[in-house]
Formats: sequence, C-alpha cells, structure tokens
Amino acid sequence: MTIRRVIADDRLTTSFPLAAYAFESSPLSAARTDQFRDYLPYQQGNTTLMLEEGGETRAAVTAIPMRQNVRGVVLPMAGVAGVATHPLARRQGHVRTLLHQLLDEMRDQGFPLSALYPFRPSFYARFGYTGLPKPRTVTFTPADLGSLLRAELPGELGWERISAGYPAWRAFTERCLAQRHGFSLFPDYRDVGLRDRDEHWLLTARVDGEVTGAITYRIDDHGGTLHGNELLATDPLARMLLLQFFARHVDQVERVTVQVPPDELPELWLTDLDVHVDARAGRPGSSAPMARLLSVDALRGLPSGPGRVRVELTGDRWLTGTHLLDGTTGTLELVDDTSGPAPTATLTAAGLSALAYGVLDPAELPLHGLGEVPADAAGELRGIFPRQVPYLFTDF
Repeated sequence: MTIRRVIADDRLTTSFPLAAYAFESSPLSAARTDQFRDYLPYQQGNTTLMLEEGGETRAAVTAIPMRQNVRGVVLPMAGVAGVATHPLARRQGHVRTLLHQLLDEMRDQGFPLSALYPFRPSFYARFGYTGLPKPRTVTFTPADLGSLLRAELPGELGWERISAGYPAWRAFTERCLAQRHGFSLFPDYRDVGLRDRDEHWLLTARVDGEVTGAITYRIDDHGGTLHGNELLATDPLARMLLLQFFARHVDQVERVTVQVPPDELPELWLTDLDVHVDARAGRPGSSAPMARLLSVDALRGLPSGPGRVRVELTGDRWLTGTHLLDGTTGTLELVDDTSGPAPTATLTAAGLSALAYGVLDPAELPLHGLGEVPADAAGELRGIFPRQVPYLFTDF
C-alpha cells in the first residue's frame, strides 16, 4: 500500500473516476468520461493524494487552497473535497490515512483552517470538524414582488453574461470575503470555471457606480423557474434592487429560487410575500458544511471581546497543549505564560473550532461532548467568542 500525489493527467484515471462513482450517477457514460479532461485546468493548484494497492487506486482526497474570513480576518483555508474510496476498499481506514497526511501537509504549508461538505458529519466530527449552518433556499413568485415595480429606488442594475461580467463578480466576492464572517473563496484558477462555462447571467446592483449586490442565475424555460444562485447584498437597498429586477419576470417565469445566507430573513423582505424558505440537512447529499482550526495560530490577532481563559486542548492530532487566550485588549492574544490566574476549560478541537466560528455557546460544548467548561470559564469564553453566524458561501 502506497500513498502518492496525483498530478496533471493522472487525475483522469485515478481520482476523477473514483469521485464520480461516489457522487454521480453510475456507471458513467463515455461522454461523461470524456468531460473529465475539461476539468483539468481547474485542478492545477489542488493537492490530491491517492492510496494505491496492487497498482489500483483504492482511495483519494483533495485539498483546494482557499481563503476564509474568520471574525473579520482572512486566512488561508484548505477546502477538502473529492474524498472517495473504491467500493471494494471501503471501511478499511484508507480515508483516515489519507486525511491525516493531507491535513498534515496543508497545516505545514501554512493553512490554519479547513472546511468541507461531509458525506456523513459524524465521520468528520472524529477529525475535529464542527458543523456550520446551511444557506437557505428561498422560493417565491414574481407576482408577489409587484409592489417593487412602482418603487423608485436609487441606484442602477447591470445585466450581462457571466463571461463578460466575471471581473465585476470576482471583485465583488473579494469584497464580501473581506467583510463577511465565514465567507470563503476559490483560488483564481478554480473560480474562472464559472466564467469559462458561461452558463449564467450576472445581475449586479450598483449605487454611485459601486457594486453593492450581485447574483448569477439562469432560466430553465418559459413558464418555468428562474434559478438564482447566491444572492449577495451589502445592504437592504441592494437586495431590493435585485428583487425589483425579478419582479419584471412576472409574465415569463412561474417562480424564482435564490440562495441566501443562513441568517437572512426572507419572510420579512416584503409585506404579503408568499415565500418558502428551505434549509434541509440530511445524508447523503445534503449535509451542512463543516470546518475546523488546524492551528491555534488562527486565533492570534482576531477581534475579540473581553475575556481571559486557559484552554487545554485534548484528543486531536493538530490542536494540542495548553494555551492562555487573552482578549482584554480587544484583539485576541495567545499568551505563552499560562501560569497566571485564569479559569480553565478543557476543549476538543471541534469545541474550540465551534467557538471560533461562533456556532455554539460555551455552555453547549459539554452537552455535545466537546469539552468540560466550568461556569467561570464559560463566561470568559463567551466574552472572547461572541456568537456569530458564519456563511461559507463557496460550494465544493
């Protein structure tokens, strides 16, 4: 049994077929197999590891070098994808072996964060990942937006194919990355696939010439559905401008669907809006994302509330030792001297990650088996890590 790095055309006969068997209809048609070569340019910077046995690929995992915002600071993040095992080699520990090596390498290369979309959340919980909220899918009819057609809103709309508007889209998502907790972006070589496929329209809202909202979408048929992807808006005006555009499709499509961040409240967008909001999490195929810290250094310098607490990290390959977290200056510091007075909490990697991403309160951690947090330590941790709703954005 050997582990080796997959490069270039090797993917066509190793990791691609394995991932396709795991996540697509099967067996593959010849036409679908031929499409694999089209994906190669968008994999050039990925790290893919393969486990071989007897000259045959038994399992493969991939890390995409991404960036993610955690509490206002953008850090390198390893997006784990393409985790697949040969059907005759499953439940033999191959993925565990590969993930250990992959995350070792990514951490050593300076990636203090990792995120993924799990095939089974409990499997990745054993690797220290914690759950993140799913975006919401919102469905409504253009007719219910009729009141917006009479509204005079400041600003203007831009409308073009994504191939032409991609630079504006990329620049706007970069702005969202800098501003939105949990937000992540693909590297350039992967993201340009959206431009090259050119399968969507790009709608932008602009105020004083600056893009303040954007969404990519397609229409499946006359009388059908306008399928919007992520509706990104920096303020309510931008969102209203985008919705006003959808209202103009009342005689063209029956319904509109868009994806919104997990803390968005579509039921409050308009009075009398008949809207369906869905965020089903299940398996296989619709699990919520997960993320984790790979290094405590990810915490250093984060904006922080007041608090000072000692954390003992346990049961993890990458997060270990005792660390004094000090947020009394408003910026989180990791103090080397842990001998001073401070309450102590014992946390798993998933427990610390849940606090950093803002998805659990310290008092919840013992209930989930993610640590032991006395009341005094919980108060300090609550001050350091106020609850925040992360929005991963990128789907991989």
